[in-house]
Amino acid sequence: MDFVEQLKSSIDIVSVIGERVRLRRMGSSGRYTGLCPFHNEKTPSFSVNATHQYFKCFGCGMGGDVLKFVMEIDGLSFYEALKQLAEQHGIPMPKRSEYSDPDTRLRAAIHQMHELAERTFQANLAGPAGSESRGYLARRGVSPEMIQQFALGYADGSGQTLVRLFEKQGFSAEQMEASGLVRRRDSGGFYDYFRNRLMFPIHNESGKPIAFGARALAAGDEPKYINSPETPIYRKSYVLYNLHRAKEAARKNGRVVLVEGYMDVVGVFAAGVKEVVASCGTALRPQQVQSIRRHCSNIIVNFDPDAAGASAAERHIQLLLEEGMHVRVVDLEDGLDPDEYCRQHGAETYRARLDQAKNYFYWLADRARTKFDMRSAEGRVAAFQFLLPAVQSLGDKIERVAVANDVAGYLGVDSGLVLENFRKAAAERSEKRLAAVKDTLRIDEKILLNLLLVDAEARRRLIPELQSAQAVEQFATRRIFRALFALEASGGSVSFAALDARLEENDRELLASAALSGETNEEILSLENGIRCLDRMRKAAYEARIASLQAQLKQAERGGNLEEAMRLAEEVSRLKSDWLPGKEYQKQRQ
Repeated sequence: MDFVEQLKSSIDIVSVIGERVRLRRMGSSGRYTGLCPFHNEKTPSFSVNATHQYFKCFGCGMGGDVLKFVMEIDGLSFYEALKQLAEQHGIPMPKRSEYSDPDTRLRAAIHQMHELAERTFQANLAGPAGSESRGYLARRGVSPEMIQQFALGYADGSGQTLVRLFEKQGFSAEQMEASGLVRRRDSGGFYDYFRNRLMFPIHNESGKPIAFGARALAAGDEPKYINSPETPIYRKSYVLYNLHRAKEAARKNGRVVLVEGYMDVVGVFAAGVKEVVASCGTALRPQQVQSIRRHCSNIIVNFDPDAAGASAAERHIQLLLEEGMHVRVVDLEDGLDPDEYCRQHGAETYRARLDQAKNYFYWLADRARTKFDMRSAEGRVAAFQFLLPAVQSLGDKIERVAVANDVAGYLGVDSGLVLENFRKAAAERSEKRLAAVKDTLRIDEKILLNLLLVDAEARRRLIPELQSAQAVEQFATRRIFRALFALEASGGSVSFAALDARLEENDRELLASAALSGETNEEILSLENGIRCLDRMRKAAYEARIASLQAQLKQAERGGNLEEAMRLAEEVSRLKSDWLPGKEYQKQRQ
């Protein structure tokens, strides 16, 4: 067994995917289902099969083994996914690997440089050069425990600390420049990108540092915050600050709290709200919302109470609704941001404010009241039109109408306006529907296919008979059976993944429908049931042959061809006597 197969056989795909997607067990078939992390859906079509160690989305078509999932969800190369899974599960990688390529080696070098940078910044903060940064953090109420928890650091002002470190470690000029941590001078040589700044490491969902946010410390040093540029390991629109720490609490508590800044995350986290995240210095993107929704579909937006924060919240609510999130909003009094509020009013008060968060439409309605003249009918209608896009983003029709009527009543708008707008929307918009995989498979072929995939003894006993059975050629899955027969004959390992790799796209969809849909549970996958399926197939083949001969017999009799009629009658009689019932067939096979 090579290392890849050894790794996959040592890892439970349900456990790995379950860390990223909320899965629900379906019966006793070893199948789990959840919302697909690769496309936006409101009804679960994502399936994970523990027996076959495979995942499949019947909505967007994405599927594969545990390595494919990690590659797609984290944007990793094959080798990086292999290495990540091996490290997480304590499985030593081979010292030399044929899986690495130049791009993978570059990404590995950039990962190493970020780990070195994180440790260097931490050491700087703890040393003499970090006294000013430590003072700032102390004034902001950040404890030593939180400094350690968030791996906060300090980039000194020399501009050469990382350059010298990377050169000493033997990184090439190409690797250093690609890291985003240092920059090339026009006159030659490199300098540190981050200088005299408080450093906030940004981690991927596996907890590895992949970028930094940096706050200026010197007066007049603008901009106040700068962030790492995009690199081969960091795409801003896919990453959320603190998600790797927040995801477990989000799933446990059934909510995520979205704030604006790094310090807000640290302050709210210190207040005991572990499920807090922030975008990394950019406007929220659909991919970031999808990352949140893999763990929880309920979100509380708590942005700064100033005009910029309110406008950002307004924009983000629409995106969150479009991505299927259930949204509430917190407004904090006294013009305080979340971090300041926690320090001035206490953690318990802040948590209570989260529990009392308004549904988004009431928050938007209050915003509309400040934008439009609610004393006039025109102003009230304009306010309702302002709210309508957010209401129409709701996926459920009944919920849309209920919310719209609620908001109309809150604004004092006539309910007839609600109905008129929804009639227009219904005429202009067609509801999106997921196309279900058309199931043309018979139950016998499903049972046999699943049985042969998991039972070596069944393959030994049944494949010789199936290879000569004409009924198999009538199966929609006939090419899948042929591929399975060839796989068994080659002496290779028979598994769902190995069979899937031998198929064309259409047959891969059929295989997924037959093996991952959960319609055949472990209780019916036995050799005895396989033999019964063969009995039924043989009987159906005999009956079809007999019916065809009887039709020919009648035609011969009507045509006066007595010799042909007698021959056909004898063949019908022989076929009827040749049929062996299930018990005799089983005895014959033994």
